[in-house]
Amino acid sequence: MNESCVSEAKMAPGALTDEAAFKSAMRSQWDAAAPGWNSHTPKIRAWLGPATDAMLGMAGVALGSRVLDVAAGTGDQTLAVAERVGPQGYVLATDLSPAVVALAKANAVRAGFANVHAQVADGENLQVEAASFDAAVCRLGLMFFPDPLRGLREIHRALRPAGGACTIVFSSPDRNPCLTILMSTALKHAGLPPLDPALPGGLLSLGQPGRIDGLFKAAGFRDVATTAINAPFRLASVQHYLAFVRSSASPVQQILGRLDQGAADAAWGEIEERLSAFATLRGWEGPNELLLTAGRR
Repeated sequence: MNESCVSEAKMAPGALTDEAAFKSAMRSQWDAAAPGWNSHTPKIRAWLGPATDAMLGMAGVALGSRVLDVAAGTGDQTLAVAERVGPQGYVLATDLSPAVVALAKANAVRAGFANVHAQVADGENLQVEAASFDAAVCRLGLMFFPDPLRGLREIHRALRPAGGACTIVFSSPDRNPCLTILMSTALKHAGLPPLDPALPGGLLSLGQPGRIDGLFKAAGFRDVATTAINAPFRLASVQHYLAFVRSSASPVQQILGRLDQGAADAAWGEIEERLSAFATLRGWEGPNELLLTAGRR
């Protein structure tokens, strides 16, 4: 779901751990957040544009390719794929959320891409024909899968021999301080213990060195390689960033939404104060590091 953010709170101790219940909660969360996320498409495109271009190149997306876009969200990168494959190519965008898929369909129609289709599908059970795609991509979605190995095996199954895949996930906590500040501050104000960043389904769950490479290889991919790239989120101010967080499917929203107004306001105030450290003379620049991992069937 490319595009972030499954509620890490759902995976906290004592919370939902059953996989089906987790996915149901994730679907509901994204159905509610879809309009807000979609409204920020220009900001997301500016933030992730260079990484997206690199992902498409590493996956081997080319003119005339049949491409599978897994956890596609509202389809910003789907449209980038469609531009690259041209009218001779084909793009299938999948996502767990019906509301998100409806927006992806509408965005493709508005952009004039008749060769883009979108359908609701679980990334761990894609329901697509085996060996039917030349390339596959997944932008900021794989780390939210309860079982990312199963998801990668599904992508591998969908690819033709020698087909390429590339995913983007967040790297380690120390390289993504905005995310760690958001989560740690929210959990503290909610009286919840810190979360293990490696917990399945979390924002940073695939950021440990070598973790995603091992999953790609276990799924059957060859020529596996990971590249780390800086992807600062540049906005006019920290307030603009918090507006983005509060209107997207943020796990912070899920945690702080359970507090009374005064306690929630105090938490958001501390978050704003801590994130203000990334203000510059040019505006606000939140550091992020992404891992792009590619492999071939």
